[in-house]
Amino acid sequence: MNFRERQEELEKSYLSPYAALSSKSKGRQRYEDKCSVRTDFQRDRDRILHSKAFRRLKHKTQVFISPEGDHYRTRLTHTLEVAQIARTISKALRLNEDLTEAIALGHDLGHTPFGHTGEQVLNDLMKNGFRHEEQSLRVVDVLEQGKGLNLTWEVRDGIKNHTTRGNPATLEGQVVKISDWIAYINHDIDDAQRAGILEPEDLPEDLINILGRKHGQRIDTMIKDVIVTSFGQPFIKMSDEIYDATRKLREFLFKNVYVGSAAKAQENKAKMMLRLLFEHYTNHPDSLPPEFIKISKEESVERAVVDYIAGMTDVFAIKKFQDIYMPSSWPLET
Repeated sequence: MNFRERQEELEKSYLSPYAALSSKSKGRQRYEDKCSVRTDFQRDRDRILHSKAFRRLKHKTQVFISPEGDHYRTRLTHTLEVAQIARTISKALRLNEDLTEAIALGHDLGHTPFGHTGEQVLNDLMKNGFRHEEQSLRVVDVLEQGKGLNLTWEVRDGIKNHTTRGNPATLEGQVVKISDWIAYINHDIDDAQRAGILEPEDLPEDLINILGRKHGQRIDTMIKDVIVTSFGQPFIKMSDEIYDATRKLREFLFKNVYVGSAAKAQENKAKMMLRLLFEHYTNHPDSLPPEFIKISKEESVERAVVDYIAGMTDVFAIKKFQDIYMPSSWPLET
């Protein structure tokens, strides 16, 4: 046996009967020879980690647009927190950590600049709508490296189905879905408190009595509850009490942070910029980079423009807006 085959045998002997085995993957869209060292899910994780789309996440908004400070979450740090939570749960439940990590690292690759604000703009502008989970799948299937990453079916399924709307086919995908929830609810509270939008005493007393008063305590409560409730079961879920408290805490964030708070003070500017960028590139598709001009001819101009804008970082979108719409300085004659 080579190293990969030994790893596959270890999975069979150790993992839960409900875990996804790398040796039983439904495979890739295009055939590839197996690696002699890494399992298919390990290769998928590495491909995502080394992708340009993954690196761009460091300059994409999580909640706060252009925050002043080094400690606010970005889309990249959110992704890493999701991966850490998901791996903890998967390890305890003896699920496939490599598959879990690959899905977690890839789940937000298609997110737009300026967070969900950007997603809303593209959803309004695109005829068939825009959802970041579908764009994440398009990144790994088509856009990255000009041909996609040719990931396994299980990773692609987990990426596409990580949102509330989705229904992942594997338990590893279900773990990422619930870990995404745990991560953003808690780190958005942390960031909102850092920004002075929330004070610790603002959090509903009945909910923090159940979940915990501090950031780490709440995460610990949620993770342990998922593990205990899901152990030995063909599903991933929270207990009714913890789920209800977590859901209500999320609703509290929508009312006090996500909608109408100071965290959204720059939203209208971001929306305006993205709408004008969409208008410009739709009217001037030849000004797109070559790979997107190719998409405009093979699919549609709208598809190419949305792919280009969705891949932008916040900083790059602002720069392109300035280049197109803002007058540049020029030397005056004396």
